[in-house]
Amino acid sequence: MQNRLPKLLVPAKAAQLEHERLKSLIHSMADGVIAIDEDFNVASFNGAALNILDVNTSLTNKAITSVLKLVDKNNQPLDVRKIIGETKTSQASREWRLLYPDGSKANLYVSIAPVRLSYGQSGAKGYVIMLRDITREKSLEEERDEFISVVSHELRTPVAIAEGNLGNAEFIFQKSGLQNTDIRTALSQAHTQINFLSALINDLSMLSRAERGKLNVDIETINAHDLLEELAADYRPQAETKGLSIQTDLDPNLELLQTSKLYTREILQNFITNAIKYTETGQVTIGARPKPGGIEFYVADTGIGISKTDREKVFDKFFRSEDYRTRENSGTGLGLYITLKLSRLIHANIDFASTLNKGSTFTIFIPNLQ
Repeated sequence: MQNRLPKLLVPAKAAQLEHERLKSLIHSMADGVIAIDEDFNVASFNGAALNILDVNTSLTNKAITSVLKLVDKNNQPLDVRKIIGETKTSQASREWRLLYPDGSKANLYVSIAPVRLSYGQSGAKGYVIMLRDITREKSLEEERDEFISVVSHELRTPVAIAEGNLGNAEFIFQKSGLQNTDIRTALSQAHTQINFLSALINDLSMLSRAERGKLNVDIETINAHDLLEELAADYRPQAETKGLSIQTDLDPNLELLQTSKLYTREILQNFITNAIKYTETGQVTIGARPKPGGIEFYVADTGIGISKTDREKVFDKFFRSEDYRTRENSGTGLGLYITLKLSRLIHANIDFASTLNKGSTFTIFIPNLQ
């Protein structure tokens, strides 16, 4: 028995050593880490958490609600206990602020994850909260958004004037009867590029307002049938110049929809323009069908499709596929990012399916907001 005793102690010593290593690792992290138990009391923490919270006393056994006082971007208090308690899987936010006793605030990145706080299946359950001070990052983001807003606003007038003059120049040249193809080509190319610049400015302006929370939702009554017929008529000439057809697939039982007509139209326009842009042969189909609580719209094409590696990134800001066929078309990589932002404003859900070289279908369910 005496010879076996040291062997029995080995696993315990190994576990203790592993525990000490884990503590050292956590204390060496630059991000604040707070572990809380099922009763929402602090079980452990690291030095970085004390720095972020601006305290110099132990947090052990203190209620998390007394330690972590958060407000939203409108400075309204958040129910920290409720947020943590409703966390079933990991969640993170960059929109919350830490409120200090003196009234000052710091922008935080907060990550919350449910975990077991000790070994084994019967170990105590709790949550781990990771904190990072992103006040400087947020300040730079706000300055960037302000710059984009000002620049896009100031560029609108000169670009609109340039676009109008180029359009007039093209019209006058056509009426003059001159046959100089070099002038015709130069005017056409200049007009195309100024239109691209105008679209870029519009995207940047929309992006800036979305990022700064300056977009308001004005709810209107929408006749989905009429809206899709209008969109089909608007984009049919553009599609026909590429030899494409635009079809509509409208359920006869469509009902009126209560939501933002502006954002609904903007979202569908982005889907349609992308479908036309990345389809060389075949057709684009615009459809709608009633669903409980709202309407499901979709735009399907027979275009180049989206590869598996690109599907996770299509809604990322400024993302453009490396596919050479995508690069042949001009674009900013902002359309689908803005679409996702607008969909969240009207509580809509976007989904898509795509097969490379066969086409894509983008679907959005838009609920009634009243």
